[in-house]
Amino acid sequence: MPSVDARPVAEGGGGWDARPMLAADRGGFVDRHDLWTQAQYAAAGQLRRVIDELGLELVRFSFADQHGVLHGKTLTRAAVPGALRSGLTAPSSLLLKDSSGRSAFPVFTPDAPSGFAGAGDVVLVPDPTTFRVLPWADRTGWVLCDLRFPDGSPVPFCTRSMLRNQIDDLSTSGYDMTVGVELEFHVYRAEEAALAADRVGGPGTPGRPPRVGPVSGGAQLLHEEGLDRVDDVVQLLQRGLTTLDLPLRSIELEFGPSQLEITMQAGSARDAADQVVLARSAIRQICRRAGYHATFMSRPAGAATASTGWHLHQSLRERATGRAAFDPGPDETLMSSTARHWLGGLLAHAPAAAAFSTPTVNGYKRYLPFSLAPDRVVWGADNKGAMVRVVGGGTDTGARLENRSGEPAANPYLYIASQIVSGLDGLRHAIDPGPPTENPYAADAVRLPQSLGAAVDALTADPVFADAFGARTIDWYATLKRDEFARYLAHVSDWEQREYLDLF
Repeated sequence: MPSVDARPVAEGGGGWDARPMLAADRGGFVDRHDLWTQAQYAAAGQLRRVIDELGLELVRFSFADQHGVLHGKTLTRAAVPGALRSGLTAPSSLLLKDSSGRSAFPVFTPDAPSGFAGAGDVVLVPDPTTFRVLPWADRTGWVLCDLRFPDGSPVPFCTRSMLRNQIDDLSTSGYDMTVGVELEFHVYRAEEAALAADRVGGPGTPGRPPRVGPVSGGAQLLHEEGLDRVDDVVQLLQRGLTTLDLPLRSIELEFGPSQLEITMQAGSARDAADQVVLARSAIRQICRRAGYHATFMSRPAGAATASTGWHLHQSLRERATGRAAFDPGPDETLMSSTARHWLGGLLAHAPAAAAFSTPTVNGYKRYLPFSLAPDRVVWGADNKGAMVRVVGGGTDTGARLENRSGEPAANPYLYIASQIVSGLDGLRHAIDPGPPTENPYAADAVRLPQSLGAAVDALTADPVFADAFGARTIDWYATLKRDEFARYLAHVSDWEQREYLDLF
């Protein structure tokens, strides 16, 4: 299938001869509540044309949940027009579950969160500008959705909408954000052909993880022959991701066994978040079909010190002039005063933002000294041990800030939104980040949270996030993550069993 077939339907039709929405397609939920722009109506017409021309039979309508994991429904070709008019429904309780699928809130009592009682439905509103054709699934399309209540009002826990709201605040302040993504992950050889009985679990008690084997030996960063040994994986990912029109820039061999990294061309904050959600899901599906197991878990068993991270590059442009707002002026070094204050906000709110940049129990096991991962709230000039690395000043790429604290499992909408909330507060209060560090693991530096529980405590204590997202939303997220952390603390680990069972 030619790669053009899988391109997203871009804003304004992407230069294609976009067919306008038919009169028969209007008058539904989307129209009544004025949920689409003209560009989205044009993209919906183009989506219909592509389905007809390519003979697609199925379309997946998906939304990213609180964990950044896609959920949704697959509709037949005949059902697609109705979904474009009126959306499609899904249980609202999907937004109340921790990472195991266990509900952290009551839904069948008077204590249910407002709008979620009885596990009633929410409406998935397709965004036709995100439409793609899947290169690995026969005659199947893919669309991302936003969430609304049945009365048309916004669902406060829709993380894609949460990011859009923060982008709007940033625009009001006169800036657009550019984001670049470096996403590390592991690819293993799958050693189980079928789903064994002990791998079947339930909410709160996930089953045994799959048995996997290594595909590379590790210890040689960017080793050309090492990458060549996994060339079948490289070729699979290159074909799949570029056919999806994701802006893949590189596929690299990382330091750890079975560890790879992709980088993507920098783009708008909203596009970057969508691209990470789609790329992660695509990588896992492509690898599974080829006999591999891909994971974005930060520190799988056996990873030693080579945990995986998500390095998030960020910069601003002035909306009025298009000028790169982080580039240093004639009397400035490394970066502008705008960049310094944005950086000051990132550092000031780093403990609270960790609940979004590192939202799993496992991710905090990456925060180790002298490991190319940060464990302290410091910044440095091109220093890869610092939490934030300042790079690019005076170069063709321009000055940017690289936050190295994130884990690859982070919900991209929340991770990027947390940077906007933190950075904007830095701009509004002219927060000074202090001098750069030359010793990023210095004992006297402020530590990043050492557990998910500590990060959630920092989040609930930081009023800036409650002001930006709403106190209700922070309470929701904190409840989900505390439930996850409590289950972890209650679990008797292999370490405890080995350490104590025989000794005592």
